[in-house]
Amino acid sequence: MPFFVVHDHLSKRHHHDLRLEMDGVLKSWAVPKLVSTEAGVKRLAVQVEDHPLSYGSFEGRIPEGEYGAGEVRVWDKGEYVLAELAPKKIVVELKGKKLKGRYALVNFKDKNWLFFKTK
Repeated sequence: MPFFVVHDHLSKRHHHDLRLEMDGVLKSWAVPKLVSTEAGVKRLAVQVEDHPLSYGSFEGRIPEGEYGAGEVRVWDKGEYVLAELAPKKIVVELKGKKLKGRYALVNFKDKNWLFFKTK
């Protein structure tokens, strides 16, 4: 079963990084206002470059001067079930410690998606 991870990222601006294991990489989105555990609370999720699977367990400090400089900690992780995959919509059933239930990523413009719990 594929895994997901949410990194708590203390860089220039505190945000979460949502990562889903897909196609041999971690598809990744930066969530500026942090991931919500409440159904219906929509958050902007900006798609960023894919990361290697090994990054799923990364915790530590990215040095100043490097992309994403700052402190990174795992906020939540677990397995997920892919419920729907379309070019502009991804629906997953997350099985984490904090994130449990059905979540959707819906693309609305370029790299901008909405991420929210549906139930």
